[in-house]
Amino acid sequence: MNNKIIIINGPNLNLLGEREQSQYGSITFKNLEENCIKKSKELDLKLKFAQSNVEGELVNIIQDARKDFDGIIINAAAFTHTSVAIRDALNIFKKPIIELHISNIYRREEFRQKSLISDIATGGIFGLGANGYILAIISMHKLLKNEN
Repeated sequence: MNNKIIIINGPNLNLLGEREQSQYGSITFKNLEENCIKKSKELDLKLKFAQSNVEGELVNIIQDARKDFDGIIINAAAFTHTSVAIRDALNIFKKPIIELHISNIYRREEFRQKSLISDIATGGIFGLGANGYILAIISMHKLLKNEN
């Protein structure tokens, strides 16, 4: 079984716990990372957790992931709605991709209701809070084992 995954986080997610708790909850970014690492170990997955506020850095992380990882879980945050560059990099990946959002982007402002990456992602998890990350890890594990 392939077992190396990367979770890529976009802008402002490093401020979880400080920003708009009504949308994102009270979990800190560090606690979120710890929870994801714990779940990954339970499933015998090797996990890298990455975050950047810079679009070009996210593109580089995605491009580099082609060589080292079997799947991507991505919360592109605000870049979900604006970044053709991130979409293009993900489209080149050619392995399972799960799009993830803590809030339900389809219940938010109109400009947030359009995802430029949903149609190239294998699947998506929206609006289930920080637990969405755990569900994404479980789902990726099943994808990599060809159980989905």
